[in-house]
Amino acid sequence: MRYTYTAVFTNEDNKVFARVPDLDACITTGKDLADAIEQMEDAMTAWLCVAEDEGLTIPQPTPQQKIKHAKNEILSLIKADTIKYRAKTDTKVIRKNVSLPSWLASAAEQANLNFSQELQNALKSKLQVAL
Repeated sequence: MRYTYTAVFTNEDNKVFARVPDLDACITTGKDLADAIEQMEDAMTAWLCVAEDEGLTIPQPTPQQKIKHAKNEILSLIKADTIKYRAKTDTKVIRKNVSLPSWLASAAEQANLNFSQELQNALKSKLQVAL
């Protein structure tokens, strides 16, 4: 799934603290704003993956103009794609049995097709997952 939330960045003590007010306890830090944004992309995506896995309610994003923040804080939209994140981090391979017509299996074998790779390609295409 793809999500977009507003993060709040606070520069303090030569660090940048970041939080997503809509996602309880979704916080991180960075050495500068660019690093904090990168760290928040990772933290937010991980937070959302856990919420999806646990069946937790994922709140709707609050419109940015309604986010309460101090004058010295920076607001930025942060995007998360849990499908891409899982593809990069969950590299465990599992075995699946599939059924297909005999003629199709024979034709694929004659064409020297790798069944696993072809199934992966078809699923990525169907799910619109580009890695």
